[in-house]
Amino acid sequence: MESLPPSTQPPTAGPSASPASDRPRAERRLIALLGPAFVAAVAYVDPGNVAANLTAGAKYGYLLVWVLVTANVMAVLIQYLSAKLGLITGQSLPEVLGSRLKRAPRLLFWLQAQIVAIATDLAEVVGGAIALHLLFGVPLLLGGVIVGVVSLGLLVFQSHHGQRPFEFVVMGLLLIIALGFLAGLLFSPPNWGQAAEGLLPRFQGSETVLLAASMLGATVMPHAIYVHSALARDRHGAPSQAALPRLLKATRIDVVVSLVVAGSVNIGMLLLAASALAGREGTDTIEGAHAAITQSLGPAVGIAFGLGLLASGLASTSVGAYAGASIMSGLLRIRLPLLAQRAITLVPALIVIGLGIDPTWALVLSQVVLSLGIPFALIPLALYTGNRALMGANTNGLALRLAIWACTALIVALNVALLWLTFTGG
Repeated sequence: MESLPPSTQPPTAGPSASPASDRPRAERRLIALLGPAFVAAVAYVDPGNVAANLTAGAKYGYLLVWVLVTANVMAVLIQYLSAKLGLITGQSLPEVLGSRLKRAPRLLFWLQAQIVAIATDLAEVVGGAIALHLLFGVPLLLGGVIVGVVSLGLLVFQSHHGQRPFEFVVMGLLLIIALGFLAGLLFSPPNWGQAAEGLLPRFQGSETVLLAASMLGATVMPHAIYVHSALARDRHGAPSQAALPRLLKATRIDVVVSLVVAGSVNIGMLLLAASALAGREGTDTIEGAHAAITQSLGPAVGIAFGLGLLASGLASTSVGAYAGASIMSGLLRIRLPLLAQRAITLVPALIVIGLGIDPTWALVLSQVVLSLGIPFALIPLALYTGNRALMGANTNGLALRLAIWACTALIVALNVALLWLTFTGG
């Protein structure tokens, strides 16, 4: 794939000034460093999130609020460490892996990562196609093609104009996503007492475990872990040791703010489903939820929901393709043309649509695949960011090491439970 060049040079220190006059300038410079995490955060509000969150809220009310809150807290830590790895090493996570694995393990690792990329694109393309169908009556297969073409156009735009303009486009789409999915809460406020009860971790049968794994896979996404290291590296280049503290501070702010936005959208979707859709027939599908929202809350809210879903599909599939390119170049050490790379993950999604498989269920299952792929991204991230030979003075401290391994253990345990329930029919 053609290179995805950074749009900015590493920051340099400006002329000295008095503390009072320099503080606003320093704050503006800090704000100018934000952006990569917002691109990665789009992965946390893709159509797979919509399917999983609406299904959970419509079927089980506020029961699984705790899953989203826990996943989002973990995501803040994970995305920060991914960006930190890219800044410190000047390499993406796939490149660090590719330089340390022998040929056979490297190819096997790429294969599972590619399956994850296909599952990612399935969710994003199917979701965008559903949005076009809901808004304009476009057939699903044609809608999938349109989403694929538009996402390719966004990537071409990025490759020609650099990462910073691409970040602004994605941030604009993220704003549309937030407004589209949260608008319904103004007309159907949640029961905050029951929502608070939903913070208590518990399940109700095997299907809730399946949904929890789906929600986790839709929130802590493997390709977001891979791509954030590349985004930080591409945006900031190879910073000097003097610039690193300011960049790491900006990265922490970037991650926290972007994931607060993404987490609020996810939790808002579940709360909306629990307050407006619970107990209603057919609301465990995106189409049914859209119809129920339109009927209950008015056509304007229904249109806003559809626009949010469309923006989600377009933005997330572009970021997913960026991640796929980073994975392939890092692990296979080859770069395919944009069109070829896009086709690798787009074609399976179009096949699923063409076969007439229930799109919402396909979205939920794609998120389960993503959940199973998380440990393959998360374990290397924990190992490498705790490796002093690689990270030097910026190696994870004891608290960070314990936190990232606790996250990993929790995710692996949930996936083991998911596999057990799936194959035993429990």
